Amino acid sequence: MKIGIGLPNTIPGTSGALLVEWARRADAGPFASVAVLDRLVYDSIEPFAALSAAAAVTTRVRLATNIAIGPLRGPAMLAKQAVSVDAISNGRFTLGLGVGARRDDYEAAGVDRRTRGAALSEQLAYLRGQLDGSGIGPPRPAIELLVGGSSGAAFARMARYADGYAHGGGPPRAFGSAATRARAAWRDLERTGEPKLWGQGYVAFGDPDRGCAYLRDYYAFTGPFAEKIAAGNLTSARAVKDFVRGYEAEGCDELILYPTVADLDDLDRLAEVLS
Repeated sequence: MKIGIGLPNTIPGTSGALLVEWARRADAGPFASVAVLDRLVYDSIEPFAALSAAAAVTTRVRLATNIAIGPLRGPAMLAKQAVSVDAISNGRFTLGLGVGARRDDYEAAGVDRRTRGAALSEQLAYLRGQLDGSGIGPPRPAIELLVGGSSGAAFARMARYADGYAHGGGPPRAFGSAATRARAAWRDLERTGEPKLWGQGYVAFGDPDRGCAYLRDYYAFTGPFAEKIAAGNLTSARAVKDFVRGYEAEGCDELILYPTVADLDDLDRLAEVLS
């Protein structure tokens, strides 16, 4: 199992300089990838902009949206952003997409939230078909695609259009259950091979309370469930190692560990724990 690290692009107050240094250190460490989350109405850095900055100072790690909220963007604009990051990174980009669940993001974007599933399907079809010959460049080989979500429709989209599945987080057993559904959807459409399976978790070493407070705020839209997400914050080396072992046992191909505190010391500590 490969292990990546999240960029702190959705942690309020993160500066461009910190983001760039974070990516540079991740490239030198044991991580296979750097990944970003997506939020519109929040003190955060836009995911494709963050990955473009990371691409400029890295040469080894893959770059991933895990996930970007596809329907907040039109199909052509989404494709342009994706192929641009892929070109800047010399083909190191993985595009993970989902519908998102925050009403305020859709309201701010002027997009009808009720049709977000159909909109994502349209975007995926565009990326897998209409993009070729569209003139939207720079021309690139097909970009690796992941689809996230927990509904039956999400798994069906993943199996029809994508290369794999991006799980939204939680304990290893929750990932394992979702992975089983992803493989079943893949087989139902008679796809060859197996879907790539990505997971995620959250980490804070130096200031766990601040990390948990961030998670409660970031996921406040979920109501009481935000407290459960905060309780899953990994705050010790042992917790991280147990989490990693659990995901590996459930068949995860790539696990992204997202910081909940934008502190370079936490990045260095995580690198030591995983080395």
